[in-house]
Amino acid sequence: TRSSLSAPAHHASCVGRTGANPEEGVALMRRYELMLILRPDVADDRTKAIFERTARSITEQGGTIMKDVAWGRRRMAYEIDGVRDGIYQIIVFEAPASAVAEVERVLLITEEVLRHLVIRDERKGAAALRDDVIEGIAAASPDEDEIQAAAAASEFAANAE
Repeated sequence: TRSSLSAPAHHASCVGRTGANPEEGVALMRRYELMLILRPDVADDRTKAIFERTARSITEQGGTIMKDVAWGRRRMAYEIDGVRDGIYQIIVFEAPASAVAEVERVLLITEEVLRHLVIRDERKGAAALRDDVIEGIAAASPDEDEIQAAAAASEFAANAE
């Protein structure tokens, strides 16, 4: 006789590999941190519009904004496109991977954006510490030495886990 074995429609080890659970149809939400650097000559209303459009893009794709911190105008470590200063913004959010791809696509074609970086935050304890560091930096408006010290403290905490 012939055995009628069939593969299961869904195997538990497949959940999360593609970023979605096919049984539920819900995308896996991950935590990300986005840093944007805009050209310093961008008008305030245009700067605000870019940041709002970025946040709206995240939420329209099913994401949630956790923190949105304006660092303002700061001197960069090196010159980019002949510019030494930039307007910084940090957005911490949870979203599916597809939202990140769409946000990056839009940022890449936005002329006012000098640089952007999206990192996936998989750490638990260090993530909370880094958020506190970000809030402290934004509130205190520190000099460059304080920023480097805060970054070193965050990196130390990440390595300690």
